[in-house]
Amino acid sequence: MGDRAVFAYFNTPEQAEQALKGLEKLKLIEYKVERFDGYAGTGYQSLDQTGNTITGEFPGLGYLTLGGDFDQPDAGILAAASVSASGYSTGGPDNRVTGRDIMLVAIVGEEDYEQATQIVKEAGAL
Repeated sequence: MGDRAVFAYFNTPEQAEQALKGLEKLKLIEYKVERFDGYAGTGYQSLDQTGNTITGEFPGLGYLTLGGDFDQPDAGILAAASVSASGYSTGGPDNRVTGRDIMLVAIVGEEDYEQATQIVKEAGAL
């Protein structure tokens, strides 16, 4: 028998951790839990770089406010059009994503796939 991948999306890291505890009872081969968003890159890594906004030496608004690192100028311009970039968002507290932005990817034995899928759904996965 082979291995199967389970992709599960959660609202909070705690939900993913709860699902992971259930998956550990199965034949869990590999797993990864990550937060993701719609923008490439990590943007500012240090507050020491904030001075670049005075000199104008930064790629754009999407880099500053969304943490984006864009290969193409057009992608940066499009990201800057987001309400989250401008601060005029009506999103959640602290302008954070309120959807399912936590992803759990787990590789389980094929014989445990159905049970693994049920475990992540019970933990709140999409």
